[in-house]
Amino acid sequence: MADYRNHPRIVPARPDIAAAHLEGQVDAERFVDPVDMQTTAGVTSIRRAPQDDAEMDQQLLFGEVFAALEERDGWAWGYSRHDGYVGYVDMAALSQPVDAVTHRVSALRTYLFSEPDLKSAPHCLLSMNAKIASGEKQGRFIRAGHHGWVFEGHLVPLDHAAPDFVAIAERFEGAPYLWGGKESLGLDCSGLVQTSLEAAGIRVFRDSAVQEGEFAERWTNMGVEAPRQRGDIVFWKGHVGIMVSETDLIHANATFMETKIEPVAETERRAVASGLPATSVVRLTDYEPA
Repeated sequence: MADYRNHPRIVPARPDIAAAHLEGQVDAERFVDPVDMQTTAGVTSIRRAPQDDAEMDQQLLFGEVFAALEERDGWAWGYSRHDGYVGYVDMAALSQPVDAVTHRVSALRTYLFSEPDLKSAPHCLLSMNAKIASGEKQGRFIRAGHHGWVFEGHLVPLDHAAPDFVAIAERFEGAPYLWGGKESLGLDCSGLVQTSLEAAGIRVFRDSAVQEGEFAERWTNMGVEAPRQRGDIVFWKGHVGIMVSETDLIHANATFMETKIEPVAETERRAVASGLPATSVVRLTDYEPA
């Protein structure tokens, strides 16, 4: 298996420009230090090209940091500090300076209100794992820096780890499929895995091909023929899902265009019919939450 660290989606380099830390490793006309900018929209896209209708490969959630290497025509090119994903971000969704975040959203989604009052106008929706710099408390609301107020019951400290990442994944059942998404309003297979694990304190890369290499290095490859159990991660070429029992799998998939729990035998039947049988099954043994 090729080294997942060299996957182009997590290597911030183009022929004309690359991140300074890659000097001596890649060829580029110039190497620059990134300028960190913080996501101040509820969610924004990391796109393959600097245009609104370009394909979305990943998302940035509120509070996440984007390391900008180039700014041009209202777009920043660089990479996510959260998982290294490279692409273009609309600068209208980014701001400086970067606030040190302290809490993250534990609900599937919650509102960022303009005032500490449930009747006040909401600014936007925040999705699970969105991050805030907490300030004063008024009643049941916490100030999110200078951006607004969030219901305290939907926040946990940044280092909080949910005890069961599979239970987190199950909360997304029925969420629509969206290529490049990682929130309950739309997500894809690797987005579901990344989001669920982050809620449990486990930070991983995005993209199933990158995840398969990373997981095989960090945890135990059980082999595709071995009996499976709840929490096993199953990989196919271009796809990934989470076992919720010995027989059933949850995955965000394009077959149903939603996040669905189904017998893994059915998933594998379709995959084999397409010439894409399972490639690995990884068990997260002895992991240390990030």
